[in-house]
Amino acid sequence: MPKILNCFEIKNETEQSADLYFYGDIVSDWWGAWDEADQYPDAVKNFLAAQEGKDLNIYINSGGGSVFAGIAIYNMIKRHAAKNKVQVIVDGLAGSIASVIAFAGSEPPKIPSNAFLMIHNPWTSSEGNAADLRKMADALDEVAVGMMNIYDKHLREGVTAEDVKKLMDAESWLNGEQAAKYFDIEVTDAVEIAAACGDYILNSADKSKVPKGLFEKKQPQGAEKPNADEEKAKRETAKARDAVMRSYIKMITQ
Repeated sequence: MPKILNCFEIKNETEQSADLYFYGDIVSDWWGAWDEADQYPDAVKNFLAAQEGKDLNIYINSGGGSVFAGIAIYNMIKRHAAKNKVQVIVDGLAGSIASVIAFAGSEPPKIPSNAFLMIHNPWTSSEGNAADLRKMADALDEVAVGMMNIYDKHLREGVTAEDVKKLMDAESWLNGEQAAKYFDIEVTDAVEIAAACGDYILNSADKSKVPKGLFEKKQPQGAEKPNADEEKAKRETAKARDAVMRSYIKMITQ
C-alpha cells in the first residue's frame, strides 16, 4: 500500500480513481506534522498532482486544526472537483476546519446518522497589550467570515447565514440527521467507528457539548494500555506545537 509523505494512505487506486483518508490533524506544513496522520497543504498539493484526472473518494475522521491550512486544502480539492467527481464521506467526525473540508467535493458529503459535523468560531491564544488583543479579535472575526462564506454555499433551502452564525457561536455538534437540517448533505446508515480527537477537542472544546463517548478510546481485546510516559510526551508535544502556531498567527496578523 503506497504512502505519500507519510501523511496519506491511498487505497483502491486505479487508473480512474483513488481513495484518500484525512485521519489526523490539519497543520500548516511538514514541521507541524508531529504524527504520521497529520496533513498539510503541500502534501495535499502533491497528492492531487499525482491523481490528476482521477475521481476521488475522500474519507474524513478529524478534529480539525489550522484554519488557514484547512481553507487552502478546501480550495485545492475544489479545483480538482471542478474537473473530476469527488465524493467526501465523514467516517466519524468532521470537526472545526475539517468540517469545511467536508464540503470540498463535487457531490454533497455523505455523513452517517451517528457521525458528527462540529462547527464553531475560530479560536487562538494571544498575548500583548489591549491594542494587540483587539487586533487579534478583529482578525478572528475576519477568519470566521471566511468560514461562513464556505458554509453558505452548501446550505439547505430556507437556511440563512444568520442560522449558521448561531451554530458557530454555540459550538454545535451535529450528527448526520441534525446536520441535514442545515446543510446539503446525504445521510447514510450508522456505522461503528471511533472518531478522531484532535488537539482542539482534547484541550479546548466545551466538554459539556462533546458527544458522550467521543473521548473513550476502544482497545482491541488483549491490547496493552497506553504507556503513561508516552501519553504525557504526546501532550507536551501538542502544547509545543500550539505555541508555535500562536506565534505564527501573531506574526501574520501584525
